[in-house]
Amino acid sequence: MSEFCVIGSGISGATIANLLNKKNSVILFDKARGPGGRASFKRMKGNIGFDHGTQYFSPKTPEFKKFTKDLIKKRILKVWGGKHIFLNSKKKENKKHLKIIGKNGNNDISKYLLKKINCNYQSELKKIHYKNKLWHLSFADGKLRSFKSIILTCPFPQLKKLSKRFINNSFLKKSIKMDANITTMIAIKKNKKSNSSYLFEDPILGWAGNENSKKRFKSKYDLWTLQSTFKWANKKINQNKNNKKENSKIMIDKFFQLSNIKKTKINFSLNHGWKYSSNSKPFKIKSYWDPKKKIGVCADWFVGPRLESGWISARDLFKKISR
Repeated sequence: MSEFCVIGSGISGATIANLLNKKNSVILFDKARGPGGRASFKRMKGNIGFDHGTQYFSPKTPEFKKFTKDLIKKRILKVWGGKHIFLNSKKKENKKHLKIIGKNGNNDISKYLLKKINCNYQSELKKIHYKNKLWHLSFADGKLRSFKSIILTCPFPQLKKLSKRFINNSFLKKSIKMDANITTMIAIKKNKKSNSSYLFEDPILGWAGNENSKKRFKSKYDLWTLQSTFKWANKKINQNKNNKKENSKIMIDKFFQLSNIKKTKINFSLNHGWKYSSNSKPFKIKSYWDPKKKIGVCADWFVGPRLESGWISARDLFKKISR
């Protein structure tokens, strides 16, 4: 029996699993097909694909700067170059703002951290129960597993549903609204003068990233990842599964209009809705650990909306477990 069970392979789950695995036996489960969580990479063909979640990260804390610098040296990460167009007058542009990405995809951090971890994908956790000093987990495929300790890294609404009977802490009683995001991935005719990205000032379309500019693959098409604003996605997300074509068309039309790229045929299009994308209002604690029941929680939403926040939360949880 593994001592620790980690749920989720995003930056929080991958970090805590990696830290715990140095002195403990760890097993990880995730409902997705592969690692990364909201930093997933969607493959179109071979190594050609889209960063359809986290677009990049720009380290802020000295610790995360050191961590990413080390991974750049190991060629796990790299700096995203090219021309990044800043069109949002409501935000202040930082000219020194580094955009760091994975060498092959933005889930490369999770892949690197999980190299030595027993990972089980397409395993959706449905229910947890605590009895006789063990955590009993029920999965969507009907399998039942038991563990001494459990670490949850899921979005706040899902965490609340799973654990409210077992976690007695004020943070779980809070009511937070996690923002949604709708992402549309497209492949269009090649444009030799394409920029690397656009940050728009628009009520619908917030961002467009040129996947080709990341220099991971060669394609006869230009691949673009379009991401909505939180405000628009919050209104549309609950019906996005039924309105994917309509929502994608709105975003694609906006993209051509705002970027001044000549409207052309859409050779490939895919829509993905992130119902729980981020939380902009951090908690007073960075993680949670109950040493008696051996249940822990770490996630980006404890600290803030950035990918770095999940890494900070996981390291904070590891310190609490290690005391």
